[in-house]
Amino acid sequence: MPIQMSSREFNQDTSGAKAAAQEGPVYITDRGRPAHVLMTFEDYERLVAPRHLVDLLGEPAGIEDVELVTPASGDLAHPADFD
Repeated sequence: MPIQMSSREFNQDTSGAKAAAQEGPVYITDRGRPAHVLMTFEDYERLVAPRHLVDLLGEPAGIEDVELVTPASGDLAHPADFD
């Protein structure tokens, strides 16, 4: 669960906010509305790191048990007609 603190609380306890960011993102609000997010640099790098499609396809996404059903096709390949 993300931690939320007001701008005033952040200004009064910056070290506490930094410690809280070790557990996850800290939402800093301004007049009750989210305005900033504090996170560790490691989390930021992971968020913005370029990712390759091959890497994404190899990651488990919780759908390991989904069966891929491909319908059989009665169509046969035909030679291309370039005329």
